[in-house]
Amino acid sequence: MKILVIGGGGREHALVWKLGASPRVEKIWCLPGNGGMASEAECVAGDAGDVASLVSLAERNAPDLTVAGPELPLVNGVVDAFEQRQWAIVGPTQQAAQLEGSKIFAKEFLNKHHIPTAEMYGAYDSPGDAYSALCAVDWPVVLKAEGLCAGKGVFVAKNPDEATDFIERVMERRELGAGGKRVMLEEALEGEELSFILVTDGERFAPLVPTRDHKRVFDDNQGPNTGGMGAYSSDELMPEELRRAILSTVVEPAMRGLASDGIRYQGFLYVGLMLTREGPKVLEFNCRLGDPEAQAIAARMDFDLAEVLGDVAAARLRPEKLQWRPGASACVVLASRGYPGKFETGKEILGLHEAGQIEDVKVLHAGTRRDGEKIVTSGGRVLGVTATGSTTQAALQKAYEAAGKISFEGMHYRRDIGRHGRQSLAAGD
Repeated sequence: MKILVIGGGGREHALVWKLGASPRVEKIWCLPGNGGMASEAECVAGDAGDVASLVSLAERNAPDLTVAGPELPLVNGVVDAFEQRQWAIVGPTQQAAQLEGSKIFAKEFLNKHHIPTAEMYGAYDSPGDAYSALCAVDWPVVLKAEGLCAGKGVFVAKNPDEATDFIERVMERRELGAGGKRVMLEEALEGEELSFILVTDGERFAPLVPTRDHKRVFDDNQGPNTGGMGAYSSDELMPEELRRAILSTVVEPAMRGLASDGIRYQGFLYVGLMLTREGPKVLEFNCRLGDPEAQAIAARMDFDLAEVLGDVAAARLRPEKLQWRPGASACVVLASRGYPGKFETGKEILGLHEAGQIEDVKVLHAGTRRDGEKIVTSGGRVLGVTATGSTTQAALQKAYEAAGKISFEGMHYRRDIGRHGRQSLAAGD
């Protein structure tokens, strides 16, 4: 098999890592890739959101399978373009990707199919209407920019001043671009967050191992939301009773709802949950693997990913093929100074070889590029130091040991990944 992976972050490096382990894979291209992927795949310069460029690349190289990593090409319709040409690709169509591309579409879908979720106060097209709506909400309140915002479009406001500031930044100053044209207000849920991710061929689906993300930039869940500062996976996150509740109240109704709405959904579906006292409730949908959840999930894979994803694209998924390593995994994200705001780049990264020598550790690259013989930073989230172990604590110990070997100017990371599960007043994104 020759495979094209679309994207250039930590999630895509995790995919390349596991796809490359398959004996049936002889070639991997990655657009645009990053400095770490370059030793495992052929990186091709380009814009992952540009569907026409992706079509041209596939016409030239004729991959047997394409895997779309990030949300932008999916929302832009890359799957539709490939399927029109009868090319095998893993991912939902543009219509199905609205579950992530439009938070209002997702909320209406949840309500239509009676899937537990937070109460929506309203959605607003103008800053004035959004400001006025703050007079009739319970505090704290969750504010969500309607479109794609790279993990920065959700804010939990404790008071009117915080809410007003978010609306001003998103709707008036357009700090999040077109994704902030509309804003939705909803109730804040309390509990523990859990990421429930599955893969489906449009009919059958298979859950992946459970993971928990850490969104806030600083320890103890302080600071602004990010794309994710770390994650861990352990079967203990999802006891059998909870698994059954999630399947019966969330996943199965969602799959039936998609079918009844005439939406064929194929690929990865990420369900962000809050485990409340009333039971699991949906915070958000993503139309792809999470990041850094993907890194923790990949570390526990004990199956041929290329074979399984080929089955997904061909609509013949066999869920029993997905086998998992026992124990746990953890991913600690190393970020640039200033992230998730304006961050620095071009800083040389030291210690990568030493970190990679630690047993059961894989350093997955996100915001890196090659500069001659050096690897330098090129993004906000730079590396995902990923490890496995017999327990969550053992996996975390290895990940943090490896993180301690790495350095670059301005590097920062959370030191409490996996140490306490409770993330009250979280809101997804």
